[in-house]
Amino acid sequence: MVIAVDFDGTIVTHEYPLIGKEIPFAIDTLKRLQTEFHHLLILWTVREGQELEDAVEFCRKRGLEFYAVNANYPEAALIGEDSRKVNADLFIDDKNLGGIPDWGVIYRMIAEDRCYQPPKNEIANEYPKKKGFFSSLFGK
Repeated sequence: MVIAVDFDGTIVTHEYPLIGKEIPFAIDTLKRLQTEFHHLLILWTVREGQELEDAVEFCRKRGLEFYAVNANYPEAALIGEDSRKVNADLFIDDKNLGGIPDWGVIYRMIAEDRCYQPPKNEIANEYPKKKGFFSSLFGK
């Protein structure tokens, strides 16, 4: 499986343009996904230039090497392709609808080939029903 992984807020805390603190278990989990299941990891981030190089080096120093960076395959940068729209089976990003689950949950989801399902009461408590933007659009 090809997995695209964001950097800021996902592997490290948000400190952009600096590199934040490593989020517990992020790098260890990603390394396990590579070694145990042979998934291909793509670093998928808005970082460019030196800031991108710093992020790649941060991961490399911790033993995490990516299959590609902001591209579908490693050679893309050599031939001038830079669409930033990567093709992946799974995207891990803190900006997902509902945020990002704990890295242990992410590992189990991928290892067991399941989707994340937050508890129903968690959804109900976090998002109470109220008349808002969409309900006003559709008259509900």
